[in-house]
Amino acid sequence: MKISSSQVLAIFIKLSIRAIIILFIIPSFKSNGQGEALFKAKCATCHQIFKDGTGPKLYQVRQKWSDGGAKENSIILWVNNWSKAVAADPYAQQVSTWSPTAMNNFPDLSKDQITSIFDWIDSQEEVVASAGPSSEVGAEDIDQSSNSTWIWIILGVIFSIIILAVGGVRRQLQSTSLEIDGGKLEEDLSYLDELKRLAWKYRKTVAISIVCIIIGLVVSLFLTLYSVGVVENYQPSQPINFPHSIHAGVNGIDCKYCHNSVNKSKSAGLPTVNVCMNCHKQINGNTPEQQEQIQKIYAAAGYDPSGAGKYTGETKEIIWNKVHQLPDHVYFNHSQHVKVGGIDCKQCHGDMTKMDETVKVQSIQALNMVEGNIKLTKPTLTMGWCIECHGAKEISTGSLDSKKDGYYDEIHKRLMDGDKDLYRKYLEDGKVTVKELGGWECAKCHY
Repeated sequence: MKISSSQVLAIFIKLSIRAIIILFIIPSFKSNGQGEALFKAKCATCHQIFKDGTGPKLYQVRQKWSDGGAKENSIILWVNNWSKAVAADPYAQQVSTWSPTAMNNFPDLSKDQITSIFDWIDSQEEVVASAGPSSEVGAEDIDQSSNSTWIWIILGVIFSIIILAVGGVRRQLQSTSLEIDGGKLEEDLSYLDELKRLAWKYRKTVAISIVCIIIGLVVSLFLTLYSVGVVENYQPSQPINFPHSIHAGVNGIDCKYCHNSVNKSKSAGLPTVNVCMNCHKQINGNTPEQQEQIQKIYAAAGYDPSGAGKYTGETKEIIWNKVHQLPDHVYFNHSQHVKVGGIDCKQCHGDMTKMDETVKVQSIQALNMVEGNIKLTKPTLTMGWCIECHGAKEISTGSLDSKKDGYYDEIHKRLMDGDKDLYRKYLEDGKVTVKELGGWECAKCHY
């Protein structure tokens, strides 16, 4: 029996294709990539997997609905349009009373996409968190990254074994074939020499493959470089677990009450302990978890809540960890954006009324889901993100002097006195954007 080199190559290609298929199948069982991506983009702002947040926990929620007597596919309708589900299913009506915060509708999600989200959620294993608050999804990401690394190592070993095995079998078959045919045995070549000879024989295929690999590496390099400095989903631990969903959501406290310098300063300001004590001198929590966190406020204020309550004078500093970090060469003024520009906090920080966890840098997908936000495409807190917003945000609606504070009087004067270019741009879309006022000029943000 004589085995040609082309047959050996065909066997090797088949084995390689099977190994590549395994490479893509194994991770899918662990992470269900589409479900994970959709969960982070659509659900993670309000829901956690293993504990309640703004919305209830989602682990095995389909089983919970089924056990509760929900109609078939009612939970799918709930995700698409919860109000329709409430009208059609008594169990959905019961679920709607879980929280006063209404759920967002996702009519764009198909049944298969919603199912992939629930499949991914149910495939997760609960991780016991270490001391200090952390992001549940972040812990899973680390675990999946570790698993992915091991999969690559295992597949590398498998490929090496296959290559060596195929080479050895080929040598044996060639020797046996020559002995049977009475031919002369070839000189025993090393693996490297055989590889060189095979590469030369199929040099066109090898050349195309090398070019494709180089292009792939260059693309990967640039994608990696583009991700440098992107801080989306950055979520540092904080000394106090502060649920914005309760303060800004349930209790309706204005952001500016706690961050009271946002209208008059470059910085929005950290809430001082005395501001916290305005409420928490009377409110000390309903659960042990809440009482534990509020006790930290009392320790910072030097307040003894026992009896009638008194201040001891022994205070303790609260050291908050900064979330939204900008480079030192970037200038950003909160008052310029909030007071003058009329930007709502949710445009950059997301809907805090639904933020149950400690604050994190919201992804651009999460920000675009917030009703009323300008829809942008660049990653949050990047230069492209700022420039894109400056090109889309108009400085006022209707008359340029609609704010009635005279801030844009100079712009109005320039339009009336003959700044033809600016006037033409204004007439094109009926609005004056930050870009048209020089918001793309470098020195506006950089010195």
